[in-house]
Amino acid sequence: MSNPLKIATLSFWHVHAGDYSRQAQEHPGTELVAVWDDNAERGKAGAEQFGTEYTGDLDALLAREDLDGVVITTPTDVHRDIMVKAAEAGKHIFTEKVLAPTVAEAKEIVAATDAAGVKLIVSLPRLYHGYTQAIKEVLAAGTLGKLTYGRVRLSHDGAIGRDGKDGWLPHRFFDPKAAIGGALTDLGCHPVYLTQLFLGATPETVSATYRSVAGLGLEDNAVVVAGYGDQTIGVIEAGFASDNPFTIELFGTEGTLTYTDRGNVLLVNGEQVPVPEHAPDAFAQWVDHITNGTRADDNIQRAVELTRLVVAANAAAEANRVIAYS
Repeated sequence: MSNPLKIATLSFWHVHAGDYSRQAQEHPGTELVAVWDDNAERGKAGAEQFGTEYTGDLDALLAREDLDGVVITTPTDVHRDIMVKAAEAGKHIFTEKVLAPTVAEAKEIVAATDAAGVKLIVSLPRLYHGYTQAIKEVLAAGTLGKLTYGRVRLSHDGAIGRDGKDGWLPHRFFDPKAAIGGALTDLGCHPVYLTQLFLGATPETVSATYRSVAGLGLEDNAVVVAGYGDQTIGVIEAGFASDNPFTIELFGTEGTLTYTDRGNVLLVNGEQVPVPEHAPDAFAQWVDHITNGTRADDNIQRAVELTRLVVAANAAAEANRVIAYS
């Protein structure tokens, strides 16, 4: 294993490829040494941006003995194939969410990384933000009583064009095959895993309403409702068509909690509660797991359950009915 770890970015398809490549350059324990992309123009531009080499030969890149890990920001539909290949080549994997298009593929990825002894972690950043840690403490203390309702909303305006121009989100994010879904599958992952954290990973029922404000083929405006066996309701909202504050609302039999990133304000029963600094992010945790030989158990489990709920929401939206969750 190299010191620092030598990392390659696999594809600049996803808009966060640059962010993770920058982390690979800036983290003291990693070094960005290569970029691969099946789109040569896109890959060369990414490699040039970060001053590293581009290759169009994935097999040759993964065969490099001096390569320790890969950042996977490919189209979602090829996650399973790319990750299994990387795992079998002995490369540690940091990946953009969702983990895979199906639960079966997600489990194949986890099994492949475990069999190869490589470290997998999925970018679920808001699990490690300060407000999430503070909310977990409030819930653990029982301050809100029994939770009855939760709502998490995350939205930006990436699909909306202005002055005759397209929105800033690339049109490939609306390719049904590559992206496998729109706002809910991409941005909605964050409200999904936070709702699962606060209310539970396994609701009884799921329903979903999707709409397309910009008319680009996949939803840019989505609401998912999760019904739990204890009668709690979870509402997950995501959009590419309005630039709103990130919002968390939790209601219980004995209190109310609200959070907004506009001012980083957390209120519990109307009183402001301090928000701590963020915990180490998923990339830093990945480096630590590689260095220490540990497994990201909680992250991996949450990534699989995130995939399960996203798949269920997409099925419910397509069927236009409430479906049993499984």
